[in-house]
Amino acid sequence: MLRRGVFVRTSELAPLTVEDNAVLRARAYSAIAAIPPIFAGRTAAAIHGLPLLSDDGKTHVVSPNGRPGSGYEIVRHRGLLDNADVTEIGGLLCTSLARTVADVARAESKELAVSVADAALRQTAYRSPGVYDEAAAEALKEAARRTLLTQAVGRVQARRVLEFADGRAQLPGESISRIRLAELGFAVPSLQVPIRGPRGRTYWVDFGLDDVEAWGEFDGKTKYGALASAEGKSPGEIVAEEKLREDWIRGVTRRPVVRWGWGDITDAATLGRRLAAFGIRPNPSRPGTSSPKIASA
Repeated sequence: MLRRGVFVRTSELAPLTVEDNAVLRARAYSAIAAIPPIFAGRTAAAIHGLPLLSDDGKTHVVSPNGRPGSGYEIVRHRGLLDNADVTEIGGLLCTSLARTVADVARAESKELAVSVADAALRQTAYRSPGVYDEAAAEALKEAARRTLLTQAVGRVQARRVLEFADGRAQLPGESISRIRLAELGFAVPSLQVPIRGPRGRTYWVDFGLDDVEAWGEFDGKTKYGALASAEGKSPGEIVAEEKLREDWIRGVTRRPVVRWGWGDITDAATLGRRLAAFGIRPNPSRPGTSSPKIASA
């Protein structure tokens, strides 16, 4: 039972993602609410198709000041919304993309805030590999900044998140990697860097650590399996191709390539040790290139 009078089979819940569960809870609440709720924060992010990283088990809504406070399952956020702050997606009312990005940036951890902001910018500004609409990205950032004018709590953190956000990051792991690199003192990395490959191919590298002349790649848990499924190949074939790809990149650029995964980005020190094992450390001799600061959560 999701809510009183709303049921779902346990077997149907098993394959759902964190985001799927958040949307399902929203639909269950909407089904029994006397007045259509306006979903906000983490719940709105899930409805927009943005990543949540973890499940807080709550449903977040915007409520008029006169409504009761938050309960065990429902978190009510106070605040007034303009018409432009509300949209409808799949039959659910929620805060607009810009308002959602700003609200998450104000209230959540820097890891979640940057992951959501990066993904929202990617939705808005990513066109194809190597084509990123800077004007569209800045327009979304500016719209999010405008919503902060009436907010007091978390406004400084939200502005820093918006300054840092970049839709060229493809996955939450890449977003968090960017945070860790900034915390370690690396310069702002180039993202999704094209490298000319053999027979007219183009290889894309996640991070160009240009201040230390190295390349970085984030490996999620499902990367090789997903690639194998998409391309009709075995995981072994994908791994072999990745090795050839890395050998080519090292050879033509004369730069080392280092990979890391989720276990390496739990904190800056852990990623720092991973990079240092390959002789890659921040270069303090290049002033003016450090990443924008991200406020602590």
